[in-house]
Amino acid sequence: MTPTERTLARLPAHLRRYVVSQDYASYTPRDQAVWRHILRQLRGQLAGKAHPIYLEGLEATGIGTERIPSLDEMNEQLSKLGWGAVSVRGFIPPAVFTELQSLGVLAIAADIRTHEHIQYTPAPDIVHESAGHAPIIANARYAEYLKRCGLVGFKAISTVEDEAVFQAIRNLSVVKEDPSATPEQIHHAEARLDAANQSRRYVSESTRASRLYWWTAEYGLIGSLDNPRIYGAGLLSSIGEARHCLTSEVKKVPLSLQCADTEYDITRMQPQLFVARDFEHLFQVLEEFEATLAWKRGGDYGLQEALRAGTVNHLVLADGREVTARVVEMLPGLHPVAEGLSTALVRLDGPVLVSRGGKAEGKPWPGLALVAFGAGELPDRGPFQLELASGLQLQGFAAGGGEVLNLRGQLAGRPVALPSVAQLFLTPRLPSVAGGPADPATWDRWFGELNAFTEGEGEAQARAKKATALHPSLAALYREVRAQRESKSLDVRRLEQLARAVSDFPDDWLLRTEIDELRAARA
Repeated sequence: MTPTERTLARLPAHLRRYVVSQDYASYTPRDQAVWRHILRQLRGQLAGKAHPIYLEGLEATGIGTERIPSLDEMNEQLSKLGWGAVSVRGFIPPAVFTELQSLGVLAIAADIRTHEHIQYTPAPDIVHESAGHAPIIANARYAEYLKRCGLVGFKAISTVEDEAVFQAIRNLSVVKEDPSATPEQIHHAEARLDAANQSRRYVSESTRASRLYWWTAEYGLIGSLDNPRIYGAGLLSSIGEARHCLTSEVKKVPLSLQCADTEYDITRMQPQLFVARDFEHLFQVLEEFEATLAWKRGGDYGLQEALRAGTVNHLVLADGREVTARVVEMLPGLHPVAEGLSTALVRLDGPVLVSRGGKAEGKPWPGLALVAFGAGELPDRGPFQLELASGLQLQGFAAGGGEVLNLRGQLAGRPVALPSVAQLFLTPRLPSVAGGPADPATWDRWFGELNAFTEGEGEAQARAKKATALHPSLAALYREVRAQRESKSLDVRRLEQLARAVSDFPDDWLLRTEIDELRAARA
């Protein structure tokens, strides 16, 4: 097996389907020139500005200056650090990105930015993902932070509006990278993203988690406020912003939990950045943030977060069972059941999947389910009558496997509207409510096709147009200049001919830069 195949082999199937082949042969000589130009600029700029591990980390993770790294080269080196990398296309769902990261796998965008976007790209690309994120992983403590940050993002509860925003961002990045996109198409994509952002009813846990990630792993500074160093991948992979971020034009503030409540704008350079004292400081803030999540708090708070999110999440019961479904209704009790839990009953919309330790137990239940809170035991079979600490009374017939028939209930002497057939769970406590299904692999096996994430037609068209946008004659010049660079002896006369030929393409400054460098080296 190749190093990349070994990384793939340790991923569950529901994550493997987001992975694509890097297709190294598809990188053009101009793509290689883009990579080389950016890496040379960054290495020169960042020598005294980045965290000391950066330059060492480039070598440690298989990333060189002269050519785009192959995933096999990166995986060979990353495996020594307990990490791996897979190739993906553009934006992938946040839950997939965070789960991969929690497993110690970097999602590396296969594409590379165009020379028009060489300073900054609105879409994920191999420069950002490899030259930005990978080098700092050479620091073991920071690598552990990335995993923990991935886990926190994975456990955070997202909303239906978060999904709409993600799809709008994905669409906008595709349109902006399409060389044939019209102003009207770009305007529509921008308006769609604005409308999706405006549709948000509140700031979700998932959004707050993404902000924390942005202000640390993407745009973080480290050290003293007066003389910080760069460690965030977004800064490390942007020529313009790496130069700008340490100037007096950018306000520096100490890293705190405030970063999770601070918005950011991906379309412009950041006017303010957070500075961590050291990598241990990152863990302190992350732990503070974790403590605010339904994943850690459970109880009424967790139920309320799941209810207003309108998405599939999972409840962790006192006996360790995990119930995955959508919370659609909460019934308050007359008395508290446990600390932080005064809810008597919640209604769950199916399908409902029961698991333990992240492993499903049986098939999904297709109908409604109920979770009643309080000490009690449901018989496996036969009639039952329960009086719970919340004041809720339930009676019915247990058909087996948690299914109940002819279910009736009362609270404060009044009947409670309940489904006559349902799956019923009892628990005295609710330790946790976390984002997404508890067993993503099984959930994906049953329901993944309903929400299959595939490369859209627009993305494929944008990639095809980008591949053919380079004039054949200009492409040939790039190939020859690349060949000259890789040869052991430069042909001075031919370099002069190439310099004259490139004048036919006055807008292509990158090729002129490549030729000028070779001529200077020969002089």
